[in-house]
Amino acid sequence: MVRRVFFSFHYERDAWRAAQVRNSWVTKPDRESAGYVDAADWEQVRSKGEDAIRDWINEQLEGTSVTVVLIGTETSRREYVLYEIEQSRKRGNGMLGVYIHRLKDQNGQTDFQGTNPLSQIYPIYDWLSDDGYSNFADWIEKAAPTNQE
Repeated sequence: MVRRVFFSFHYERDAWRAAQVRNSWVTKPDRESAGYVDAADWEQVRSKGEDAIRDWINEQLEGTSVTVVLIGTETSRREYVLYEIEQSRKRGNGMLGVYIHRLKDQNGQTDFQGTNPLSQIYPIYDWLSDDGYSNFADWIEKAAPTNQE
C-alpha cells in the first residue's frame, strides 16, 4: 500500500540530505514499490510569514497518515519541526524518525548526530546503517496507524 507521508526536517541545514531520502523512490520501478508518496511541496514555503508557514504545514499534513522526522544536527531545536510533530500527533499520524546526519550534503560533508525530537515511543532509524534505501517502505508501513488505510 502506498501511504501519503509528511517529511519534517530543518530546511536550511538539511534540505540536501532530506532530498536524498525523499527522492529515494525515483530509482525504484514505481511509487507503489517505494511504498510512499511525499505529500509536501516544501519549496514554496520559504519566504512566507509565520502564520502562512503554519497554515502551509497544516495544509501539507492533510491526507497524510505518517510523518517522518528526518533528524539532523539541529532538527530538535527548530520551531517549525516541533510544530509539525505536535500537529502530526493531534491528527493521529504514525511517526518515525530517521537520522540523516551521516548523509553527505552538496559539498560532500557529513554532520554531527543531533538530538531526537520525538518521544521514545516512536521508532528511530539511521538511514545508512539501517539501510533506509531498502527498508524505508517497511518503516513507514510499521509506523502507520492501523485505523488508516
